[in-house]
Amino acid sequence: MKAEWIAPCGMNCRLCYGYIRPRNQCPGCRSSDDSKPKSCTNCRIAGCAKRNQNQWQTCALCDTPCRRLKDLDKRYRSKYHMSMIENLATIRDQGMQFFLQQQEEAFRCPVCGQTLCVHRNECPSCKAVIW
Repeated sequence: MKAEWIAPCGMNCRLCYGYIRPRNQCPGCRSSDDSKPKSCTNCRIAGCAKRNQNQWQTCALCDTPCRRLKDLDKRYRSKYHMSMIENLATIRDQGMQFFLQQQEEAFRCPVCGQTLCVHRNECPSCKAVIW
């Protein structure tokens, strides 16, 4: 896992289906690649003036989560059992390296050891059903 894979919102792009799918792969939220999906290039969280003005890589240093981040967090909690706000709190309180190690362990397939996708209930490598 690399810090470059962590989107401003706290999403680990390495766990995103758009990033790992076999075709039309997304280069990641923090990439400057022109092939990013419109949803990424138009992301209001990534385009946040406060974050950009302070040159923060993520929203972890922001004192209060914005409505957009709260809405994204709510959707991910209910659909994918993942919290962007908790991810950001871990980055802020424990540091990026701790967070990356935690992600590496939490999203490792227990069958084949490959990295899992947060958007799918099966391992993209061995197809074992995970959740």
